[in-house]
Amino acid sequence: MGAQQRVFRRKIRSVQATKKITRAMELIAASRIVKAQQRVAASTPYSEAITETVTIVASSTSTVHPLTTERDDPGKVAVLVVTSDRGLAGAYSSSALRTAEQLIARLREEGKEPVPYVVGRKGVGYYRFRNREMGETWTGFSEQPQYENAKEIGDLLIDEFVRGSVDGGIDEIHVVYTEFESMVSQRPKAVRMLPLVVEETPDLDEGPMPLYEFEPSAEGVLDALLPRYVESRVWNALLQSAASESAARRRAMKSASDNADELVKSYTRAANAARQAEITQEIMEIVGGAEALASTGK
Repeated sequence: MGAQQRVFRRKIRSVQATKKITRAMELIAASRIVKAQQRVAASTPYSEAITETVTIVASSTSTVHPLTTERDDPGKVAVLVVTSDRGLAGAYSSSALRTAEQLIARLREEGKEPVPYVVGRKGVGYYRFRNREMGETWTGFSEQPQYENAKEIGDLLIDEFVRGSVDGGIDEIHVVYTEFESMVSQRPKAVRMLPLVVEETPDLDEGPMPLYEFEPSAEGVLDALLPRYVESRVWNALLQSAASESAARRRAMKSASDNADELVKSYTRAANAARQAEITQEIMEIVGGAEALASTGK
């Protein structure tokens, strides 16, 4: 076998070995998506319900609560950015980081001082490489988060928020995560969690407004509900991002496997062409040698 053929055969073996890896990663990601979807479906109704409940409580009382009241001249604000711990997931992490950078730029234009609080090694590496200040980092659970992780993040953010920027804390909490819409569609999203964006209760022309009684008080109810609200929103964001990460990795690995098939076909055709060229060259050498012998014999 000629040297050129050996080069192509070596490339084919290398691509086939890579394809085995990408195919295995595709199957692993596909198996994780089902469970991730189930966890998202189980957590989303609670997250939406507690958000609605807290909004109703806050809009139905005149109580001034620190977690629902806009602060005068806000300074430092937290931007919780959820990325992945591993690569090979296409544009998943880069899309979330791009959305976070757009949010950070907008907050700076408003005169605020945004500080990233980062989940995932990809995000940590992004800001660390650029020597950017980070408030806190969490890694090691992006694909399979647990509620304890959400509680740890939520507790820290609430403590920082209660302190306020005057005492070294923060005045607002924003979260950037990737919303899982379907197997083929995942969308990065930026949401402000605190201060709570209070929506007005239904208009009078839509029916009588509900009356609420608070025990022991509206402030006590908000004190109890708002930490659960933050934890549930962070928990849902982690689950949405985990499902999106698995879907993005599955799609990226399937594309890599398909590309490997195309490369194998291309290298195979090139190897066959090289083999045919070598055979043709050998035939020409034999014919040339025979003609030389024949002419010498005459």
